[in-house]
Amino acid sequence: MSERDDRHGAAEDGEDTAVARPSGKRSARRTRTAASAPSLTKTSTGPVATIDRPTKKAKADTGRSGNPFKRLVKFLKEVISELRKVIWPNRKQMVTYTSVVLVFVVFMVAFIYGMDVAFIKGVDWLFG
Repeated sequence: MSERDDRHGAAEDGEDTAVARPSGKRSARRTRTAASAPSLTKTSTGPVATIDRPTKKAKADTGRSGNPFKRLVKFLKEVISELRKVIWPNRKQMVTYTSVVLVFVVFMVAFIYGMDVAFIKGVDWLFG
């Protein structure tokens, strides 16, 4: 008897036993239709059965209602709070980033200029 027979469940006394192998067919649970599936909420991210309940809308979420100056002040406060979360680059990083951008811009300008000159000469040569 080989190692493979031992691993796959063959009996030692020479008796053949059937090894359960996958059939390749989908189980009945996976082939269930959408009609028989439990209802899902619209905000559900997975196959979790939940009960649809009405949601309460807050007055602050109504959009454009309220004093425009209060909304502007609220917006500016939120902007400031978000800017405090930003990790600002130090001087060395800023010099590096700026030089990379400038080199790239100079390269692209030269490339486009070269392509423009090449096309102009090509058209002049072709149509004379």
